Amino acid sequence: MDAPDKPGRDGKENVVKLGVLQFFSWPGRRTALEIVFDRALQRIEIMDRSGYDAVWLAEHHFSSFSVCPSVHMMGTLAAARTKRLRIGTAVSLAPFYHPLRLAEEVALLDVLSGGRVNWGAGRGFARIEFEAFGVPPDESASRFRETVEIVLRAWTEERVSFAGQHYKIDPVEMLPKPLQQPHPPVWVAATSEPAIEWAAGRGLSILMDPHAAHREIGRKRRLYADGLAAAGHTIIGRELPVARLVSVADNTEKAEAIARNGAQWIVDSYFGSQHRPVRLAEHTPEVADPVQRYLDEVIVHGTPDAVLDRLARLREEIGLDYLLAAPLSHESFMLLTEKVLPRLP
Repeated sequence: MDAPDKPGRDGKENVVKLGVLQFFSWPGRRTALEIVFDRALQRIEIMDRSGYDAVWLAEHHFSSFSVCPSVHMMGTLAAARTKRLRIGTAVSLAPFYHPLRLAEEVALLDVLSGGRVNWGAGRGFARIEFEAFGVPPDESASRFRETVEIVLRAWTEERVSFAGQHYKIDPVEMLPKPLQQPHPPVWVAATSEPAIEWAAGRGLSILMDPHAAHREIGRKRRLYADGLAAAGHTIIGRELPVARLVSVADNTEKAEAIARNGAQWIVDSYFGSQHRPVRLAEHTPEVADPVQRYLDEVIVHGTPDAVLDRLARLREEIGLDYLLAAPLSHESFMLLTEKVLPRLP
């Protein structure tokens, strides 16, 4: 499953690709929810007209942090409004689906989008999701791995059968098959070392999370590269999106204020009582001031020039070659589009 070498923007090799990690946040429920969706879709249309590689849709449940419980339904609408933009899932929360249903939905999206799906799969971490769906948290890793295995086999085998710890599938033909052959590009969200080692051993590409410090991303990337090599795979030619929260403004103080507000929102909602994570330690260490940690070690913030300089340093320090940006404001997105994207190396 090694990835082939792929050209970058405008057919050039070795450029930094840019995608957007699209949340559907509803802070304070201050506006009608349909406006949240409409603004996100307008942004996706702008991405399609610009040089973005893909929009990656974030799936969450039971929280106003991001109100998109079905990235596959949202992906269908995004595909209908775009022509060239790839449609990624970041991620399909695999433990909460029956594997065959998940395989069907992503394959259907691939067909309807004209073969533009990037499938990202993850295991989830919010306690409320596991409790509401009746999935024991200690089964998340094993369910996730079985589901990924079944989905890949359902896409590539004429009739799929499976016997595992959680699922038993008698031979069945899954239809439709994806348009992309042998299947859409696949990434798995890998934050913990065991998850990184498992993905490397399977030759699967990984998505790197928006909560780890920059230096941790570099360390995990090296761990992943070593694991690939040990399993007879290579990191060469792989696209490894690194999710980073991004705040861009016309002056440093404004960018920092946006970044601080975004960090506070994340700490309060993503890691607070609303979610009560079952795997907090894998996402961010406990520190005296978690908001300041995001500002100092996680969020890329500043003027367009400062952000470009920071991305250049991250390319040198951690091998960043695919930025999966999560803009913390509409201004950040527009400046990223107009002032940063065209000047990426």
